Amino acid sequence: MGDWQGTVTLDGQEQKVCAYMIPLGDGKYEARFVSDFTKRAPYLFRLKGSIRGGQFRFIDDVPLEAERVIGTTEKGIVFDAALWAGPVSDTGVQGAVTGKRQGSFQLKQTQRLSPNLGQQPSAGAVVLFDGSNLDAWTQRDRRGTPKWKLLPGGVMEVSGGDIVSKEKFGDCHIHLEFRLPYMPTSFGQARANSGVYPIGRYEIQVLDSYGLEGYDNECGGIYTISRPLVNACAPPLQWQSYDITFKMAKFDAAGKKTGNARITVVHNGVTVQDNTEIPHVTGGAVNDRENEPDGIDLQDHGNPVQYRNIWVEKLP
Repeated sequence: MGDWQGTVTLDGQEQKVCAYMIPLGDGKYEARFVSDFTKRAPYLFRLKGSIRGGQFRFIDDVPLEAERVIGTTEKGIVFDAALWAGPVSDTGVQGAVTGKRQGSFQLKQTQRLSPNLGQQPSAGAVVLFDGSNLDAWTQRDRRGTPKWKLLPGGVMEVSGGDIVSKEKFGDCHIHLEFRLPYMPTSFGQARANSGVYPIGRYEIQVLDSYGLEGYDNECGGIYTISRPLVNACAPPLQWQSYDITFKMAKFDAAGKKTGNARITVVHNGVTVQDNTEIPHVTGGAVNDRENEPDGIDLQDHGNPVQYRNIWVEKLP
């Protein structure tokens, strides 16, 4: 699974491609081809298939309907689709495109790592998790000790309900790193779901949405409010980073709201929310009191998402 790059040649025309290899379990994958990982654009090709026994065998991801049958042979039907096939080696795959399309392709596996992984807190930052303990956190109701698991390597894993930082914040910059579990047979909101809530009220989604469209309920989105500018989600099991700059909503002396909260999110080094205006709290907020500082909430949505290296800078 993960990122692949190379070229596709069809009808004599060569183009550079990037491919998301999305795991579906049991050696099966969905491959989504784009021209550039860093830009939101339509998919060039969408394939489904498998990598088994040293062979790459995929077909166009089209409905298996009778209307797409264009002929028959003694071995079976001729389908209105292309077969992408070739041997896999340590360096990648080279193969032929046959059927509806004619051509060739070559791909090599690559990896995009966040440049912000391991970023250390600046002087004066509040360290919420350095891997040694959960002392900076409490249960969401602020009445109990967190039940999240401490794991080797300075990691904590979701377990037993949301946790919220004991210290409350207003305008702030949050750095955290997370790793998504491998859940190839789960999809949508059931696939490695968690979330980060600045001051407990605005969810920045954490989800395995690797290679997907990048909706407002997917990784990097402000839940149900704002889709990410580009889907910067890495594949599961790879550490990722969020750098979140949060500005609270503004209120006048009479308590009337005069300006909405704003959030900038840098996901794996890519700006996916750029001073985005947030008109109201999102689902799952601790409350709707937007004028009050509060803790950083990390969501338990029933999946074993992991976190590490969490710290916050208070902004003037």
